[in-house]
Amino acid sequence: MSSTLGIAVIGTGKMGADHVRRIGRTVGGARVVAVADPDGDRVKEVAGALAGAVAHTDPAAAIAAPGVEAVLIASPGPAHEEAIGHALERGLPVLCEKPLTPDPAGALRIMEAEQRLGRRLVQVGFMRRYDTEYERLKELLDAGGIGRPLFLHCRHRNASSPSFFTSDMLISDSVVHEVDAARWLLGQEITAVSVLSPTPSSAAPEGLRDPRLVLLETSGGAVVDVEIFVNCGFGYQVQCEAVGESGSARIGDGHAMVVQSAGRWGGEIDQDFTVRFADAYDRQLRRWVAAAARGGVAGPDAWDGYAAAAVSEAGLTAARTGVRTPVTLVDRPPLYR
Repeated sequence: MSSTLGIAVIGTGKMGADHVRRIGRTVGGARVVAVADPDGDRVKEVAGALAGAVAHTDPAAAIAAPGVEAVLIASPGPAHEEAIGHALERGLPVLCEKPLTPDPAGALRIMEAEQRLGRRLVQVGFMRRYDTEYERLKELLDAGGIGRPLFLHCRHRNASSPSFFTSDMLISDSVVHEVDAARWLLGQEITAVSVLSPTPSSAAPEGLRDPRLVLLETSGGAVVDVEIFVNCGFGYQVQCEAVGESGSARIGDGHAMVVQSAGRWGGEIDQDFTVRFADAYDRQLRRWVAAAARGGVAGPDAWDGYAAAAVSEAGLTAARTGVRTPVTLVDRPPLYR
């Protein structure tokens, strides 16, 4: 590896462009040397703002470009597996935005490829593990600070959903964050999923089943409930309360500056995930760059991506059928233990 890690960024949408900005301005020891996106004009615009970066419309060409030592994938989920395959063929560390793949079968193929290499090279972008509030809650639970966890109460709200958002994406693209956070916080696998749907909000686009309540059962006997509401109207809000046998702890209240004036009090609510989790994205990327410079990764791995995909698949089935759906996982390979 060179002293400055050369990164190929695949995908230049909102998330990809945010990562490009972050690598250039807030993360040391790395630079973007190649960018890929099927939108030729867009990718040229992004690459043109970076000294020495080359624009490509083919991800494989970007990954094979001179100076590429690691790959950051921020393209749509269905394109992840192919791009990861190109990176693994070259033995390159990968940071892949969630979901790892749209289905567990694709994630299993990625795990098989890593096992053939004999080392973990794929990290999944579950950035909540790098948020300071989530880290403090994890430390509290691991130390037994509130006794054995019984419940996690989670809220995941967006001001509005993009035009392409579907009812399935409420689970596969949004609740998947709570799926990984719950597995990580509790140190347990999710064993079954149920989904309840109230009458859709009048603010939801036609045909979108929003909001929903997702219930997750775990291997340790805890229960996780997730309110997912992607057209709440007032802002972006992620909260989690852990209830244990001897206490409770809550994060995500967002209490920063509170203003009292003219007989009223209040504060601001973040309007976007890139604002609420800006520090978590910075910390995630810094740690990944440091690990990739050593030829590996240090964070949520392909097994975590597979487990999340398997839970999402069960959740989609539960949402469509209205029936509690068990989660089926393969035996965890030794590489991921």
